[in-house]
Amino acid sequence: MAGTTESNTDESISLPRKSSWKYIGPGIVVAATGVGAGDLVATLIAGSNFGYTLLWAAVIGCVVKISLAEAAGRWHLSTGRTLFDGWASLGRWTTWFFVVYVVVWGFVYGAAAMSSSGLPLQALFPDVMGLKWWAMLTGVVGLVFVWFNKYEVFEKVMTVLVGVMFVVTVYLAIRVTPNLGDAFAGLLPVLPDEKDSILNTLGLIGGVGGTITLAAYGYWVNAKGWTNAGWMKVMRFDNRVAYLTTGVFVIAMLFVGAELLHSADVAIASGDKGLIQLGDILEKEYGAGTAKLFLIGFFATSFTSLIGVWHGVSLMFADFVERYRKDRLGAGEQAVTGEEVASGAREKSVPFRAYLLWLTFPPMILLFQGQPFRLVIIYGVLGAAFMPFLALTLVWLLNSGRTPREWRNGMLSNAMLVIAGLLFLVLCVKQIADQPWADFF
Repeated sequence: MAGTTESNTDESISLPRKSSWKYIGPGIVVAATGVGAGDLVATLIAGSNFGYTLLWAAVIGCVVKISLAEAAGRWHLSTGRTLFDGWASLGRWTTWFFVVYVVVWGFVYGAAAMSSSGLPLQALFPDVMGLKWWAMLTGVVGLVFVWFNKYEVFEKVMTVLVGVMFVVTVYLAIRVTPNLGDAFAGLLPVLPDEKDSILNTLGLIGGVGGTITLAAYGYWVNAKGWTNAGWMKVMRFDNRVAYLTTGVFVIAMLFVGAELLHSADVAIASGDKGLIQLGDILEKEYGAGTAKLFLIGFFATSFTSLIGVWHGVSLMFADFVERYRKDRLGAGEQAVTGEEVASGAREKSVPFRAYLLWLTFPPMILLFQGQPFRLVIIYGVLGAAFMPFLALTLVWLLNSGRTPREWRNGMLSNAMLVIAGLLFLVLCVKQIADQPWADFF
């Protein structure tokens, strides 16, 4: 199966399209999904701790993710096969890793995403109901929205929410009056003179909009109707726009952290609660209107991540089930194609909807009972392992006979993917080492 699958690079299938703003879509979706409240808090804390010193690291983080998403999209378009189909060609170990990952990760992430989306709503409407009920409401709304709409509507709603995020973050960055001289100086690669500064820097680079949604990018490219190499220029332009947008969000929040928190020596908590604290600080400094606008932006950031995962990872799970079904029927040599994703049938399939339900209802238990200690450790390890898994399997796939020669990795692509893989491998080892294993057993 590895090197014999036919590709759809025949130009008679699709003439090359010129890149154009009118085609932009999947990139906006991946940018919005990848940048969650946790990313904004991490960047905010980096700004509050180090001022503008790590601005360069945030920029490099965006460049690394451009390379990863481009590689995922290039695989889908150049081969006509889905990413999971490519993973399956590397051996059964990829299937086992993926299925354990999506089951455990989805269970814990579902609760985190709902809680993150409910938090700003509770802050905006404190007397209506408690956080747990707001969280469950956002999960159910996300479920209903994705269940009854195909990609086209999903993309339009995501674009509107990204517009809200963009306006709010840029407004805040302007409002705090950034020191542009210091900001430009922050583009020089300098490490802060602090303990663990290298690991903190690597963490910021690795955390800028990077999750399983990078792997979902190729599926959104297919869902848009881009299914062959004729769309390659369009995909690459779309991907660059995605991470330019991500860069704006991240840099804007670093400005806010540097000016509003660092200069006043104010510390905030990590996690979503840190954004609520920021809302309180903004209200004291700039008034209730600015604080409410920020909370709306906070909600848009969290809810785009929620519905993005509800849609994108459910597509990936449906693809996994389809590959498994073909293997069971003895049709393992028959590729799972992007055309199948583009048809829209996957979004109405039983596996797609089953995973939607898994993301929504079982995690509600965690909202009331708290997250089981051992499960959180497993979730942390699997989450840390996914990004090096993605980077290194893309290197493998895009340098082999599975990919048509003209679309295989060049020196730059290989360098960026190897750097990304090593970066995430270091962060994975640190994450595993930091877990309280003595209490686990």
